Amino acid sequence: MKKLLTSSVAALGLMAGGALAAEKIVVVTSFPEEMTAVIEKAFETAHPDYDIEILNKSTSSGVKYIQEIASANTADIFWASAPDAFEVLKGDGKLAKIAPNATGIPDMIGSYPMNDADGHYYGFAASGYGIMWNTRYVEANGLEPAKEWADLEKPEYHGHVGMSAPSRSGTTHLTVETVLQGEGWDKGWADWKWMGGNFASVTERSFGVPDGVNTGSFGFGIVIDFFAFSSKASGFPVEFAYPTVTALVPANVGVIANAPNEKGAVTFVEYLLSPEGQKVLFDPAIMRLPVNPEVYAEAPEGLPNPFEDKSIGAAVKFDVDKSGARYYVVSSLFDVMITYRLEDLKAAVKAVQEAEAKHADGSNAEAKALIDEARALIEAMPITEEQSLDPAFNAAFTAVRKEAGDAVEARQAEIEQQWDAMVTENYRKAKDLAEKAAAL
Repeated sequence: MKKLLTSSVAALGLMAGGALAAEKIVVVTSFPEEMTAVIEKAFETAHPDYDIEILNKSTSSGVKYIQEIASANTADIFWASAPDAFEVLKGDGKLAKIAPNATGIPDMIGSYPMNDADGHYYGFAASGYGIMWNTRYVEANGLEPAKEWADLEKPEYHGHVGMSAPSRSGTTHLTVETVLQGEGWDKGWADWKWMGGNFASVTERSFGVPDGVNTGSFGFGIVIDFFAFSSKASGFPVEFAYPTVTALVPANVGVIANAPNEKGAVTFVEYLLSPEGQKVLFDPAIMRLPVNPEVYAEAPEGLPNPFEDKSIGAAVKFDVDKSGARYYVVSSLFDVMITYRLEDLKAAVKAVQEAEAKHADGSNAEAKALIDEARALIEAMPITEEQSLDPAFNAAFTAVRKEAGDAVEARQAEIEQQWDAMVTENYRKAKDLAEKAAAL
């Protein structure tokens, strides 16, 4: 009996030792737990000799974290949607060059390269950006579904729209850049300001937007497509549309330079790119678009196939180099002009909407002139596109804030204060002019 007990204890010890011997793979990701948990479980089932450890951070925070730990790196994988964030890390020498074993994946998704040409990161899913809405909310408020960005600028959507900030979400950063590149710098920013004037909220994380739409906190959300697809698959009364001006780009995975477990990291990348890993993307909690065309034969009903529907993202050829070059500048501009001055912007936009409604026939020339001046003040930009791409100017921007009071380098803070002074005064003047026009 004693011998049997001793043998049983030894066996348990070996089992425990085997579990403890599993090699750790540390993954830095911006993806929500609902997605990572499913893939983590599937990977560890296929590869029980590995144990995934998730460090969940926003895309910008993840980039900063990897830069900060580079001298004594403890992370293996960076896993996120935004190719421009990967470009930032690649440019800093923070991503390893690898050659994973993967077949059946094309070189392009739409007009965009699937993988980094130098082998520093790889597309594992396709992502499009657009508008999600709650069908019950829309019906209850007597609204029409908004399917183009211009729809969200209309006065009837005032207070009904939610979005996260590009400084807090890599996918939102891509959405902002897509409109800037598709419409042009000045027109694109004007669109974001008029949409921003209709915001109910700027959420702290990107998944706060679908949560807000799902629960009816607001009716419309500017989101990456899989948020809407997974919500619908989970039973929420939501729909989604790709606007004409949108991009279709790969969501990516890369091995961090000097990874403690590079072999395990490459194994994880290869799993994501395998047919088995690609099919996991069809899980109702994930609902992302795979990059292997063959697996769409098993896709759930209603999930778009970008390899058959060539219209998705056809209007914008996304320039990842341009986006990466001004990554921090665009985030700072959005926060200064919209996130941190949201109430001022909403008040100015509302005043213009009311003035335009009163003088809808355009017969009052004085009112029209005041309204036009108010619009110009709201749309005015503190810098040109040329400045946004100037390496010397960009060098001043080294971080993004999570909160308005977060510290940044002195030169960045100085520039942002100048921008803030300009837009605050412009929004004030615009509101005054619009109210004057409405009073005529």
